[in-house]
Amino acid sequence: MRPPLPQIDTRIEKFDMIVGSTIEYLRGAWPELREVEVDIAWLPPASAVREEVPRWSLDRDAKRIVLYRVPIERFSRLHRNDDMHRRLMIEGAVFRAAGDYLDRDPWDLGPDRFRF
Repeated sequence: MRPPLPQIDTRIEKFDMIVGSTIEYLRGAWPELREVEVDIAWLPPASAVREEVPRWSLDRDAKRIVLYRVPIERFSRLHRNDDMHRRLMIEGAVFRAAGDYLDRDPWDLGPDRFRF
């Protein structure tokens, strides 16, 4: 028997897991995103920083979205600093980046998710 896998407990691992599960949900709902590569970088390049530090960048020709972990985590304001609110903040950034890529409102990307 092999030993049990270690739990995901670092911020970086949690961020990666949340981004991965959110983008998989979006790929299942939007065929246009199935061919899009989603990468995570620590910070945007210095040349990309103008008045505001970007949270993501898009390259439609290369079918690529790059999410910047540090700006998403550090510059987003949380109503309450707990695991659930951090997850919602990260999911929101992924939805906004995907909406930006598709030229759609992020709320339109998961309409069934918000109907109970």
